[in-house]
Amino acid sequence: MKRFRWHIYMSLLLVAFSIAAYFVQIEVFHRTEDTIFYMMQDVAFVPIQVLLVTLILNQLLISREKQILLKKLNMLIGTFHIELGSRLIELCTQFSADSEGVRSRLMVGPKWSAKDFRDAAAFASTADPGIDSRRSDLNALKVFLESKRAFLLSLLANPNLLEHEAFTDLLWAVFHLAEELSARKGFEGLPRVDYDHLSGDIKRAYIQLLVQWLFYMQHLKGDYPYLFSLAVRMNPLDPDADAVVKE
Repeated sequence: MKRFRWHIYMSLLLVAFSIAAYFVQIEVFHRTEDTIFYMMQDVAFVPIQVLLVTLILNQLLISREKQILLKKLNMLIGTFHIELGSRLIELCTQFSADSEGVRSRLMVGPKWSAKDFRDAAAFASTADPGIDSRRSDLNALKVFLESKRAFLLSLLANPNLLEHEAFTDLLWAVFHLAEELSARKGFEGLPRVDYDHLSGDIKRAYIQLLVQWLFYMQHLKGDYPYLFSLAVRMNPLDPDADAVVKE
């Protein structure tokens, strides 16, 4: 209640000031009917004021705030892909039985349009990359994720990321995969069902990684073309990726 006490005092002060102003107007001009008439005019205009200020102006301000927040979120997302995401895509791709099929559809190019990105994201979200946890080195994946544990926790602790539900889901999927791998002392001779379980965890993180990576690449193309150029050359799905400009 104490937090809102100043609101109450301010409201009472403003109402008192309005009453005093009307009282002075009546006392000075002695035109009670005109005062009441104009007061009713003001009251009649209140709903339109509410429409203009609360619904329209407020929505414009909220939209502006969301744009500013989105720019900040994109900076965090960019940090994620630089620090962890791109390398994790490389590692997860090694577990895919259809890495060539995935690669052929997600080789982002300099001339990609918004439709190209939409089509690629639609493909990635429904693709079956044939993840098999026995195809590559689970221990290497474990070591990498453990080395990024503090970074992941710092992102999960950032309240701004709650505004980006899809990216938050990705972080939880990656963090869950890291926890599953860390909980096992070794990966030799595990039951088949456990390998299948790990395959499902890798696939969940991989699919979400690919989708969010495509959104991030589209963001770079629109806002930071020089960063997009490097990101295209360093595509984590391209085994021949090279930062050197050749054309």
